[in-house]
This record gives sequence, structure tokens and C-alpha cells, in this order.
Amino acid sequence: MGMDPHLLRTFVAVARLGSFSAAARELGYTQSAVSQHIAALESDLGTVLLGRRPVEPTEAGERLLGHAAPLLLRMEAARADVARAGAVRPSRLVVGVSPLAVDALVRLPPGRPGLRLDIRVLDRAAIPAAVSSGGLDLGLTDGMTAPSDPLPLPETGPLTAAVVAESPLCVALPAGHPLAPRPGLSLSDLADAQWIDAPGSAVPLDRLRAVCGPGAYRGRLRYEGTDVRGLLALVAAGRGLAVLPTGAAEGRDGVAAVPVAAPRLVHRVEALYAGAGDPPAVLDHIVRAGARP
Repeated sequence: MGMDPHLLRTFVAVARLGSFSAAARELGYTQSAVSQHIAALESDLGTVLLGRRPVEPTEAGERLLGHAAPLLLRMEAARADVARAGAVRPSRLVVGVSPLAVDALVRLPPGRPGLRLDIRVLDRAAIPAAVSSGGLDLGLTDGMTAPSDPLPLPETGPLTAAVVAESPLCVALPAGHPLAPRPGLSLSDLADAQWIDAPGSAVPLDRLRAVCGPGAYRGRLRYEGTDVRGLLALVAAGRGLAVLPTGAAEGRDGVAAVPVAAPRLVHRVEALYAGAGDPPAVLDHIVRAGARP
């Protein structure tokens, strides 16, 4: 028999929460129903998936968890895709925007008369899955990449990406830093500098390590906010360096924005929408306007 997605969702909730009762409260089931779901899934797969005291995944359960998230996401994406095919022209568009893509959204022209835009500022990692599953009609995400390379995206349902904006990158450092007068900086020369780990509001340090080759790129502190101004205040105070699109750091009090000279990289903003081919008509004005030179 095929794996029941309801049973799979229950298993994921129990494994994540470590409790049958907590999973029941979250899912709106009785604890008895949750127990029956887990028993049915274990019977279907012919193995024990969860230890009971404590409640934690067995080795087989851990393997199933590795498959569960993408399986459930693809099911949600398929449901959303079918719903979009029969949908009438909406009057409301929900757009998810990563913090460093907000400026690109501001520069886009307004939509058609009567169209309401609901803007949600989200972590860039959450945007592709939300677009794929129908939680967002459009996503604007950003990242650091080589000029000819697309932004790396996680495996979700089918998505199409359109370039909205590209800009140079800079290293943001205190205005009094010895490197502030330089005309450009090589990121590889800064591998052992003190960095601010700010995955939501700057280029993530793991991305620097992946793109720039071997190097520490250690975070002196971690900033989990999405407010770029707050990040730059920390830079100005000498708490560490950050890589940002030049426009986000230029003109900030106490901050020097020194261009990234090497490697050759850009900051790109891409619009993501579900499916393949041309965007739906309601999204076309946003994607096409952003793609103009």
C-alpha cells in the first residue's frame, strides 16, 4: 500500500516534539489517534520507527525522517499546483521577500489596479518551499553567486527563477578599520578575520566558505535578526565584518563599504514562482519589470 501522508505528518510531529501528547495537541488529534497513526505506519513499513521511553526515532525512523520532509513538501506542491490551475484571477498577491531583497521590491512598479500586495519579510531559506507549497504567490530571494551562475535553491516542487536585480558586493567594516581606505578587498585574504555570522541579513558565512575556498570565516558573534541597520550598527561598533550588497552598506554612519575585488561575485535578487515556463499573468508585471536592464 502507498504511504499515507497523514500518518507521515503525525510521525514527523512526534519525532520533532519527542512526545505523543504534544504531537496530538499540535495536530488537533487525540493522543489515542496519534498512537494509532504511528502503529499503522510501523505496520505498513514492517519496522519500529519510534522508541517509547524516551520517545525518539530508531535507526529506521531516522532514515524515514530524511525522506519525510521532501515527500510532504512535494505533496503540498502538487496540491498547490492543481489549485492554481483552476484558480480565478486573484485580487491579493502574497509576496515573500528576504531582507536583502526588499530594496529590489521597492524599485518595482506597482501592480495592476485593484491588486493588493501582502509583503512578508522571511528568512531566504524559507522562501522556495513556501512558494512551492502555495504559501506564497511569489518569492524574492537573494544571494551571492558568480555572474553567470543561478542562485542555489533547495529541492522543492518545480520552481522558475527570473533575475530581478544584480549589484556589486562589499565588505562592511568600521570606518576606522586599517583596511577601510583600500579600493578593493579579496575575500580569501579575510578568511581569518573576525566576522559577524548574520545569515538572515548578510551573506551567510557558510556561503563564503563554499564559494571562496578553504578558510575559517569564523563568526565572532551571531546576529539572528533581519534588520540590516542593526547589523551595520554592530559593524560600526567593531564587533566584526560582514559581506553585503554595496547599496545596503554605503552611506551608513561609522561603516566603510569596500568593494569585493576577488573572487568575481555579485549579489543577485531572483523572483521565484511555481511551475515552469512564463509566469502567471498576475505575476508577469513584477517579473518582467524586474528583468529589464
